[in-house]
Amino acid sequence: MKRFNSAALRRKRIRMKVNHNTYFVLFHRSWIDTMMYLLLILQQIIASSTHLVAKNATSILHPLHVVLVRGMWTCIAFGIWYFFKRQTLPNIERRDYRMLIFLALINIPVNQLFFIWGVRYTTAPNAALAYALTPTFVVMFEAIARRTWPTATRLLGIGLAVTGTIIVLAEKGITLATASLLGDIMVLCASASWALYTMIGRPLATKYGGIYTTSLTFFLGLLLYIPVWFVLDTLPGLDHSGGGLPVALTVLPQLFYLGAITSGVGYALWYVALTRLDSSKVAVFNNLQPIFTTVLAFIVFGTEPTVYFVVGGVIALIGVIVAQRD
Repeated sequence: MKRFNSAALRRKRIRMKVNHNTYFVLFHRSWIDTMMYLLLILQQIIASSTHLVAKNATSILHPLHVVLVRGMWTCIAFGIWYFFKRQTLPNIERRDYRMLIFLALINIPVNQLFFIWGVRYTTAPNAALAYALTPTFVVMFEAIARRTWPTATRLLGIGLAVTGTIIVLAEKGITLATASLLGDIMVLCASASWALYTMIGRPLATKYGGIYTTSLTFFLGLLLYIPVWFVLDTLPGLDHSGGGLPVALTVLPQLFYLGAITSGVGYALWYVALTRLDSSKVAVFNNLQPIFTTVLAFIVFGTEPTVYFVVGGVIALIGVIVAQRD
């Protein structure tokens, strides 16, 4: 009888230990995921002002030079971080260099150039709407590359988020005018390339860390952009209206913000979140940008939110939450 009770007691203790470890693991995962969501919200707050700051900068300085100086500021910021962390960073495997170079090509020469140049010719709401389509592009690319479709719940969440974003932006003046068509196409290409950067970069961010991977794509991206900048800057027949590099001093604060903050901090936070969450789950947070832009406008300029903002914001927020729950 004693032997039976002793064996039963041991089994009970083992079960209690297993349950305790399970609860700890679940709590730990939940806490980390919560931190990732908070980082993504911070990232979207930073990104929400990018369209307006970029619009102002490109009205004074040519987009080619904006991208160049912005990239320099970003590399300076990441260079400082790299100097202090270089002893603890892992070595990049040779087989991953090709993918890093491809990500770098997408980053500055494609994504940032299309976005900055496109913003010059279109409106800030149109640019925000283009980036609201990022999760849709991610779903499309994943379906093509991996032949996998997200669940109905995630598709519903993405659909709600995009719908809410359109409602918020409709009041701000989305336009399909011919004059802004070139800019609309450019920012749409920027959104698609951002989706590709998000999907393809996730494995490397998980392997080497979000900040380290982001820094490498900027170091290499700037090197790849310099010849593009030189060729386009001297290309006859291209629209060269706008200030040259010397004018950069007049918009130095905006360029620093675009480079060190929106690119440096914003891109790094994005890749850090990708180390824990699926690409489409992360991408759907882009739909919060118009909401944060309106909130910032209320705080800074006293612009009161409207019914469109409240209704669209609630729908977009519900969509983001639904997309995270499958």
